[in-house]
Amino acid sequence: METISTMFWLPHCSTCQKADAFLKEKGATISQYVDVKTQQVNPEIIAKLAEGVGGVDKLFSKRALKYRAMGLHERELSDTEMLELMHQEYTFIKRPVIVTQSGKTLAGFSKKQYEALLSE
Repeated sequence: METISTMFWLPHCSTCQKADAFLKEKGATISQYVDVKTQQVNPEIIAKLAEGVGGVDKLFSKRALKYRAMGLHERELSDTEMLELMHQEYTFIKRPVIVTQSGKTLAGFSKKQYEALLSE
C-alpha cells in the first residue's frame, strides 16, 4: 500500500475531508498535511505538482469563485499564467492534491482513482 507523503488541502474543505477520511478508512498513512491557505506553496512545488498530475490545466481549478469574478473564463490562460495564479491565490489549486512516497500525484478526489492508487 502506498504511503501518502503529502496532502495539500484545506482542513475545512468538505472534499478534502472526504478524501482524508477515505484514505484513512483504507488504511493509508499520510505523513504531512499542507494547508494551502496558511502555508503558501512556492512556485517550484506548484510546477512539480502540475507535472505530476499531467499538466498545469489538471491542477488549476476553474471552479474557484475568483475564476469567474476575475473574468478568467472569458479568455485562454497560458500555463505560465495559471501557475502564477495558483501561487498568488490558493483557491486556484484543485484540492486536495496527494503525493505518494513513490512520487505519484493526484489532484481532486475520486474514489476510483484513490482505490487504484492504493491497490498498486
